[in-house]
Amino acid sequence: MDKQQEFVLRTLEERDIRFVRLWFTDVLGVLKSVEVAPAELEGAFSEGIGFDGSAIEGFTRVYEADMLARPDPATFQVLPFGSDGPPTARMFCDILTPEGLPSPSDPRSVLRRALGRAADRGFTFYTHPEVEFFLLAGRPRPGQPVPEPVDNAGYFDLTPHGGAQDFRRQAITMLERMGISVEFSHHEVAPGQQEIDLRYADALTTADNLMTFRHVVKEAALAQGLFASFMPKPFSDQPGSGLHTHLSLFEGDRNAFYEPETPDGLSKVGRAFVAGLLAHAAEITAVCNQWVNSYKRLISGGEAPAFICWGSNNRSALVRVPHHKPGKGNSARVEVRSPDTACNPYLTFAVLLAAGLRGIEQGYELPPGTSDDVWTLSDGQRSRLGMDPLPHSLGEALKIMEDSELVRETLGDGVHEFFLRNKRQEWEAYRREVTAFEIDRYLPVL
Repeated sequence: MDKQQEFVLRTLEERDIRFVRLWFTDVLGVLKSVEVAPAELEGAFSEGIGFDGSAIEGFTRVYEADMLARPDPATFQVLPFGSDGPPTARMFCDILTPEGLPSPSDPRSVLRRALGRAADRGFTFYTHPEVEFFLLAGRPRPGQPVPEPVDNAGYFDLTPHGGAQDFRRQAITMLERMGISVEFSHHEVAPGQQEIDLRYADALTTADNLMTFRHVVKEAALAQGLFASFMPKPFSDQPGSGLHTHLSLFEGDRNAFYEPETPDGLSKVGRAFVAGLLAHAAEITAVCNQWVNSYKRLISGGEAPAFICWGSNNRSALVRVPHHKPGKGNSARVEVRSPDTACNPYLTFAVLLAAGLRGIEQGYELPPGTSDDVWTLSDGQRSRLGMDPLPHSLGEALKIMEDSELVRETLGDGVHEFFLRNKRQEWEAYRREVTAFEIDRYLPVL
């Protein structure tokens, strides 16, 4: 038994923790949990906990259903909410086959494989997400009007006591009690819309933190009689919620993206990485924006990107190269603005890394950047500047993803095929649905 496992078992005893939740996600990024007693953990560390993988979206077929969930002791944290009784802890799990091999259908394993390919080239991949979401005045009910936003405030507004700022303070306190560092928080553009930015970490830790973040934020909202939603675009007339994600590669302690002699401080490695993101942007969109509703955000304008381009400090571009402070070369990074907060972060980080690495490996040339507000340009102007559009719908994104060798290789055949099959079912169900828009617009006059 290693030292981390010993620390977990000792902490359970010292703090009288009676239950431990073992977490993992399905292919769609839905959080799963099984609760075990502390006495079962020693065996779980060595052998894993058995479960029916065929009951989990995208894991296995019925005739190969047996799977194992082995907790990762490095992810042990005591949960900051629950009953007044003994505390409960959680750990994320790696999913294994009965033979003890990493499951090819485990999203955490998909990201681990991508990180392994980066490590083979000497790189460590860091991510820093800006998480946007809506805070609503009540729980949504099927067939009922969408609950009102909790406030009518706007960007950086200071809301009254008892409003969104108190909610953010409580949520951040809960996150930091779990060791998840928060960099900034503020009110976003739309009524009820919040943003909490997590401090940068290696991509696997960040993905675990994002799954924890979504759960903690929902728990904090429910405790106040509110509801937090990570739906990409719940309101037609308001901006959607993005997961603007800052990316960087390090070689040991050196930021591989930094080159002080270049105009934008971006090294040859960084430029090739951005070129890879742009070249494969359409292919990875279905993973970064996996829901029908995701494309309502992407086509809505404002700060949601819909065209493939990059720019220095340009928030209308798909990829932005932020300005870093003088003498802070290790903070050099690039920001990808297309993912939304409802994505599976393990798969999203995996395809973003794969696209960037392909650019480095193949020596892609970075096209000229733009300083224009992309949304104010005409279609003709964008075409002349070589700005191709991102897919306009989930259906279009799936067609492009299906033919992508990069995405298939990154996700693995099983995850790739399940993802396509599941999302096609969602797209076909959406296409068959007669919406309230159609009834209101056409039924009275046709």
